[in-house]
Amino acid sequence: MTEFFQTGLGMAVLMAIQSLLIVGFVMISLLFLVYGDRKIWAAVQMRRGPNVVGPWGLLQSVADALKYVVKEIIVPAGADRAVFFLAPMVSFVLAILAWAVIPFNDGWVLANINVAILFVFAMSSLEVYGVIMGGWASNSKYPFLGSLRSAAQMISYEVSLGLIIIGIILSTGSMSFSAIVEAQRGNYGLLNWYWLPHLPMVVLFFVSALAETNRPPFDLPEAESELVAGFMVEYSSTPYLLFMAGEYIAVFLMCALMSLLFFGGWLSPIPGLPDGVLWMVGKMALFFFLFAMVKAIVPRYRYDQLMRIGWKVFLPMSLGWVVLVAFLAKFGVLGTFWARWAIGG
Repeated sequence: MTEFFQTGLGMAVLMAIQSLLIVGFVMISLLFLVYGDRKIWAAVQMRRGPNVVGPWGLLQSVADALKYVVKEIIVPAGADRAVFFLAPMVSFVLAILAWAVIPFNDGWVLANINVAILFVFAMSSLEVYGVIMGGWASNSKYPFLGSLRSAAQMISYEVSLGLIIIGIILSTGSMSFSAIVEAQRGNYGLLNWYWLPHLPMVVLFFVSALAETNRPPFDLPEAESELVAGFMVEYSSTPYLLFMAGEYIAVFLMCALMSLLFFGGWLSPIPGLPDGVLWMVGKMALFFFLFAMVKAIVPRYRYDQLMRIGWKVFLPMSLGWVVLVAFLAKFGVLGTFWARWAIGG
């Protein structure tokens, strides 16, 4: 059996199995993410939330997915059918592809490439095309306005996200997620993680991730009070489900990135406790809880406020931080506090 997996066919089979495991984990997590999002929102508003389908309402997400699958697909008159159906598939597939380079434990990664950050950044940047295609192909003004908003918003906050990640790369000396996590290993547990030396950027990264994934309070591309449902207003059934799944998968990806870049990935926060995949998944769940709480308690921004924060606040701050970290790492201020490439990168 070992010899078979060393052949070309065996390697292809092994990669297919690993890919299915990752997709299975993401899709099963998606069901619980939707359930958790609705339950947290309900708890903040002092109501029950999903509690009928299955024990404690756990099967509500499955029932909703089945409902979308069996409903009729309605295509607007005058829509570009090919692009109309291609758009949700682009959003969904690109969101899934980014998980190929996300490690869950030491060696638990489908593709351990040394430019993993660039790959994730490329996939997340391309997701805007699915939104633009969906809005344009619907042949309606409201989806088109929503897609234009989304393009401007996602491009604006991708700049800040990229500059924040550059600060992490400067400290680590590598664009590999495994190297970034190993650079955060130390004798002081969570005090060795990057959240401390890069503390101001943790908040900026979290807020930029909200805007990048169109989550409240930055869900302007699909602002119900203004654009009905934004770029998805003409979609129904399975295409709508693919759009929503892609959005939640992108949110979960941002939770994974925060865990890897700032909070040690699979490393234990307490010295002496074993590292492992449970720490990684637990941190991702914690950050999704924060995403859900923001959705429940923060009011929606105006569009001009959103763009002003991105270009006039976050961009100068993240750019200044890159210059500062380059200086601190180059001259070894506080030893290896910022220059982790000297010990683990």
